[in-house]
Amino acid sequence: MRLAVITSILVAIGVVGIVIYDRLPPQHSPFAAIDPQRPIGLATARQLGRLENRPDSCRAALERAGMLVAPIADRRDGEFCGLTGAVAVQRSAILWSDPPLQLSCPMAAALAVWEKQVVAPAAQRHLGSRVSRIEHFGSYSCRRIGGGRSGRPSEHATGNAIDVGGFRLADGRRVTVRGDWGGDTAAAAFLHDVHDGSCRLFSAVLGPEYNAAHADHLHLDMGPSTICH
Repeated sequence: MRLAVITSILVAIGVVGIVIYDRLPPQHSPFAAIDPQRPIGLATARQLGRLENRPDSCRAALERAGMLVAPIADRRDGEFCGLTGAVAVQRSAILWSDPPLQLSCPMAAALAVWEKQVVAPAAQRHLGSRVSRIEHFGSYSCRRIGGGRSGRPSEHATGNAIDVGGFRLADGRRVTVRGDWGGDTAAAAFLHDVHDGSCRLFSAVLGPEYNAAHADHLHLDMGPSTICH
């Protein structure tokens, strides 16, 4: 009798779970495909993470985002550097500064979501203008963390990271991490909003409050370590 009751309870829980899953918006379902046009949900970061071993799904996500990319031939650059399944970004929702971005496909997909769902709304909310260009300090770079001769390889070494230094607005204003992070200004509120929103997508987000080396940029990556600082 007791076993029958337990079985009935488990079945009921299973049925309720199926009903809830069926009604979940796709951005909250870990099994749904990523769509950069959807708002960020509870499962968006996980959906992006699943793209690592799914190149076809990743390319489809970039297509849905309207991000134009060109494949980069796989290559190795020394002991720990190289690109596998990477893409060169040729056009995105927001213009990027030179040099052209060279990124792992999942990192490019994360940026496509970030542009639409983090940067654009934050700019309208705090600055009342559209972001016309994002200024960066580099994507793929064969180096270790901190740029030293020893230590762990940086996520930049596999095109899995980017350093964002500033934003140019459509009305001509320029907002930089170094110049506008501190204080009680609309520009500072925008940068902090972008930082916090980035933590909902990327594995690691590091800004000026992390250490002096990040005083002038936001580091975003899709590596195995999780940190938001």
